[in-house]
Amino acid sequence: MKVQLNTLVQWFDNDVAKNKYDNCFDESIDWMRCIPFVGIHLGCFAVFFVGWSVPAIITALILYAVRMFAITGFYHRYFSHRSFKTSRFIQFLFAVLGASAVQRGPLWWSSYHRYHHKHSDTKMDIHSPSQSGFWKSHMFWFMGKSNFETKKELIGDLIKFPELRMLDRFDIVIPFLLAVGLIIFGDILYAYKPEWGTNGLQLFVWGFIISTVLLFHGTCSTNSLAHKFGTKRYITGDDSRNNLFISLITLGEGWHNNHHHYPGSVNQGFYWWEIDITYWILKFLSWFGIIWDLKKVPENILKSSLTPQRT
Repeated sequence: MKVQLNTLVQWFDNDVAKNKYDNCFDESIDWMRCIPFVGIHLGCFAVFFVGWSVPAIITALILYAVRMFAITGFYHRYFSHRSFKTSRFIQFLFAVLGASAVQRGPLWWSSYHRYHHKHSDTKMDIHSPSQSGFWKSHMFWFMGKSNFETKKELIGDLIKFPELRMLDRFDIVIPFLLAVGLIIFGDILYAYKPEWGTNGLQLFVWGFIISTVLLFHGTCSTNSLAHKFGTKRYITGDDSRNNLFISLITLGEGWHNNHHHYPGSVNQGFYWWEIDITYWILKFLSWFGIIWDLKKVPENILKSSLTPQRT
């Protein structure tokens, strides 16, 4: 009973699991901890009970795009690779938006991404399809007991910020507030705009559950699909590929071979025809001084290690 209670508390406070997972090398899945993850997937079936409406679908699309940008532009290109600079306030603002994507906190996310680049497609890579198969590389890796704790040794530049540590510790709070906010907003629309055909439960299912599940699998496709399917422009020593489809659903993250060739670049689409919406938005933000010092791939690196192989 005590163990089960600790698990329930752990869903809200990650520090409760500190002793449980500290220096843990067990890769087996902790299904009790993963009940919310399984539940949000099963929640997609609720669409058959709540139906659909134009406002609900628009809400789902907007939240998918906004949160995807927070993940790709800030969790990935800023927190993980420091490819540009910004103020502490903007850093925190987009960390909160990223946390609403239900992909844990910015410290945990960036620490594991840095670890991936350090060991890409080797036996130490925790989400390599060539080493551990598709499903583990896509999602089962983060469900393992050994991958719960943030790799603090890899994020010394980020862990000094107490507000980021707080987001990591209570990473469920922001998604919970978003979910509640959608229910309240949906009920307001139902009361004042009944002709729109939506309500709190419908907006919750579409705007939170369905949008979040699509967002999760879109993000994780770079770990799995982008290391299996696509083209290789550069010799990178791993299986990273450039994939247009993944770029479209992730706002530009599919130029994965480019990214592994020069991870510090703010743009992953190196050429004008490589659609990189995340970079376009970041460039737009830089015009207003919201971010600055955008790092692009140097010309000599852009032309180096080219390979004629296309697989």
